[in-house]
Amino acid sequence: MASWTQRPQASAAFLNPALLAAVEATAARDFERESSGKLMPWPMAFLVAPLVLHRPTRQALPSSTRTHLPNWIAAHPALVAGIAARSTSLVPAVREGLRFGLRHQMLTMEQGHLRGTMANSRTSGELAQLIKAASLIGRWTARSDNPSTVFALLGVRP
Repeated sequence: MASWTQRPQASAAFLNPALLAAVEATAARDFERESSGKLMPWPMAFLVAPLVLHRPTRQALPSSTRTHLPNWIAAHPALVAGIAARSTSLVPAVREGLRFGLRHQMLTMEQGHLRGTMANSRTSGELAQLIKAASLIGRWTARSDNPSTVFALLGVRP
């Protein structure tokens, strides 16, 4: 990642480590809640960001986990087609966010899995939309028996 002084202002604001840590911690926390205590495999963090930060994808997400992931993918092929490229481009920012989250106890790492330790918070505006989408992604991906299935469905190689 470029130094903060060399980053475009919009990129620095939207891809800041604290925001990414909050998004990842929310997804990990709700993955654990949905899966009755199983923790989110750390590679899943690299799927959360491209699904949540990309506004058209975030806005197309269902309102609940009752919509099955394969059905949503089939209904949104144009959005899904870009997830692999977005995932790759966001790797440095996600790593930075994970480091921030671990350093500030928003996340913990346990045997290759992430635990979100963030409490629910009251937010508004676009931040609330990001947190809501991260929660959905955490709960949605927890329903899959195997993380590699989620990666395959989205066309992303871990």
